[in-house]
Amino acid sequence: MNTPTLEDGGEGHLAQIPLSALEHYAYCPRQSGLIILEDAFADDAATVRGTLLHQRVDTPGNRGRGTVRTLHALPVWSDSYGLTGICDAVELHADGRILPVEHKSGRYRPGGPADIQAAAQAICLEEMFRRRVPEAAVYSAADRRRHKVTVDDELRTHVHQLTLTVRTMLSTSSLPPPAADSRCRRCSMATSCMPRALASTRRYQQALTDLYTLDDSQDDVP
Repeated sequence: MNTPTLEDGGEGHLAQIPLSALEHYAYCPRQSGLIILEDAFADDAATVRGTLLHQRVDTPGNRGRGTVRTLHALPVWSDSYGLTGICDAVELHADGRILPVEHKSGRYRPGGPADIQAAAQAICLEEMFRRRVPEAAVYSAADRRRHKVTVDDELRTHVHQLTLTVRTMLSTSSLPPPAADSRCRRCSMATSCMPRALASTRRYQQALTDLYTLDDSQDDVP
C-alpha cells in the first residue's frame, strides 16, 4: 500500500485533523470552519438524535458475537495522514478482516460525507494494525441497515485531498464562505452562519451597492 506524504505542520509533525472534520467539510466547508476555527456548534433535533445514538454505541469496551470481536469507541489515528478520531465500532473477524462501522442517525447517501469518514477510519486502522482494510460500513438508524463502503483508490485519494484542504484552512484560519443553498435549511448552525445575509447573492450585492451609492439630488442641498 502506498502511503502519501503530507506536508509537515511544524517541527516535522502534522497538525492533527479530526475525522469528523472531514465529514463536516465534505458536507459544508463553512460548517467545518465554524466548528474548528470558532468552536461554534448548535444542536437541533437531528444532532440530538445523533448524540443519543452514539451514547448507545460509544461505550468503550469489546464484545464478542460468534467469531466476531467488536471494539467500541476505539481511538484511532494516522501519523502519515495526520488524522485522529474515535471509531464507533470496529469488528475483528476470525479470518483477520477488520471492519470499521460508522453509526449515523439519518438516512444514508451513497458517496456522501459518511463515506469519507468511514474511509478515513479504515486508513487509520490500516496504519495501526498494519493490515489492509478494503471495506468499511455505515449503519443508518433511519433504515436500520448497514451500507457497504468500498475503500478503493479513488476514495483514498479523496480523503487525502480533503485532509490537505482542511489542514490548509486550519493553518490559515480562513473561514470558508457560506453555501446559502438547500443544505442551510437542515443545518443547526444556520443562525450563527447567517448564510443568506453573508453569501454573495444578488440581494446582498444590491444592498451593498445601494449603501454606497450617492444620491445626486443631495448635491443641490445647501
